[in-house]
Amino acid sequence: MNLVLLAFVVLFRFYGHISCQNGSRPNIVMVMSDAFGGRLTFDPGSKVVHLPYVNYLRELGTTFLNAYTNSPICCPSRAAMWSGQFVHLTQSWNNYKCLNANATTWMDLLEANGYLTKMMGKLDFTSGSHSVSNRVEAWTRDVPFLLRQEGRPVTQLVGNKSTVRIMRKDWENTDKATQWIHQRGAASHQPFALYLGLNLPHPYRTESLGPTAGGSTFLTSPYWLEKVSSELINVPKWLPVSSMHPIDYYSTFTKNCSGDFTEEEVKSIRAFYYAMCAEADSMLGQVISALRETGLLNNTVMIFTADHGELAMEHRQFYKMSMFEGSSHVPLLIMGPGLKSGLQVDQLVSLVDLYPTVLDFAGVPAPGFISGHSLLSLLSKAGSFSKNQHPDWVLSEYHGCNVNTSTYMLRSGRWKYIAYADGLSVPPQLFDLTLDKEELHNVAFKYPDVQAHLDKLLRSIVDYPEVSATVHLYNKKAFGAWRNSLGGNYSQVIASLRWHVDWQKDMLAYERAIDKWLFGSL
Repeated sequence: MNLVLLAFVVLFRFYGHISCQNGSRPNIVMVMSDAFGGRLTFDPGSKVVHLPYVNYLRELGTTFLNAYTNSPICCPSRAAMWSGQFVHLTQSWNNYKCLNANATTWMDLLEANGYLTKMMGKLDFTSGSHSVSNRVEAWTRDVPFLLRQEGRPVTQLVGNKSTVRIMRKDWENTDKATQWIHQRGAASHQPFALYLGLNLPHPYRTESLGPTAGGSTFLTSPYWLEKVSSELINVPKWLPVSSMHPIDYYSTFTKNCSGDFTEEEVKSIRAFYYAMCAEADSMLGQVISALRETGLLNNTVMIFTADHGELAMEHRQFYKMSMFEGSSHVPLLIMGPGLKSGLQVDQLVSLVDLYPTVLDFAGVPAPGFISGHSLLSLLSKAGSFSKNQHPDWVLSEYHGCNVNTSTYMLRSGRWKYIAYADGLSVPPQLFDLTLDKEELHNVAFKYPDVQAHLDKLLRSIVDYPEVSATVHLYNKKAFGAWRNSLGGNYSQVIASLRWHVDWQKDMLAYERAIDKWLFGSL
């Protein structure tokens, strides 16, 4: 925690202490899944897979129908959630470069104001994580050369109808979280805040592709597949390759999805993904059950969300890294004492709003530099909510791999506007989500006035051409420094990354393209 923020914390410690003494502050428990699609938490999406504990939160709490990630990839998204700041402010450009180690999170402020705190499982919000392949793919994304960076998405069935615990690491962390609730949370005389980060339903690493492979295997058991209503699984419509936006085509190719897929393959991938969501839901249920068993549930704010979604073959893609709904729309359900039940909220919100909301629950004033806005008055039975308390837009941005330029999404009302790079070199996209829920019709040139208005609004929020230039320069410098650090080992190291290429043909041409990119216009 830096000195300025530490001073802020000390300033308000007394206020927090008073609130704690009168027993009014609730416990706060957040479960954050990885790649859980937000549309599965309300109809009609919720009908395709049985999610009893998501439904429990939906019935007894509030469901946000329009919640978005601030960046559709793990680390930058989590950095935004933990810091309450947009990605261009944290400069969390990719899965390698995220929050600085001394950044102040909302959990830090809760601890400084009298909360017993515990974080478990997947955190992924500080710098330095993820593979070398992931780093290089992000740094060299705007090299004008196509390479397949991911394994083709596949499914794998394990176990039998009694096989429940598949993602063992997640189950171990869930067990630890519930044990902590029973042992520490129940015995504590102070309010507590618990965070549990899950890997599911993120796809598993594809073992057959070797040690550097990415996560392209959707893996589950017959037990969880029985939770999926196969007859309700839709096969997404795809645009012809010739009609795809150039950025979407780049993503499709690098994600190894530009080949042929049968309808059964697509339905299988989607069914396995939904089954993985059901397993994650069961972990959420174990946490809820622990709170109920200890008598803590009635004094606990329970939050379920995710860092991003999963395309699961929508738009001829899997994974995230896209502003399409499957990737950018996240779940957000909140239940707790004095909060509204069974409410579905249309208000546009994003993960940066969790920072001030959590602090508001605890009676801790939020610092002035954050990007988010508290949602407590909307959730509270006693409060009133005005749309003036929250902007009528949300912002998401992406600067990582599998997309070959910086991407900015502004959702406002019925519209989703997506701008790229400097706003000139790559055409924008505009979707009317009321009439075009599948996002197949780019109407940017049909409605130039709408596009111009939203672009002006976007530029008032972030100078996105300048941010794009900053990221471009960062990528070159970071890759150049990494390359120089390897010396004579560079060729061997880069050859061992997870490219799916003919080394003698594609990789040598790629190396020439890198040299031209790196040294041609620094």
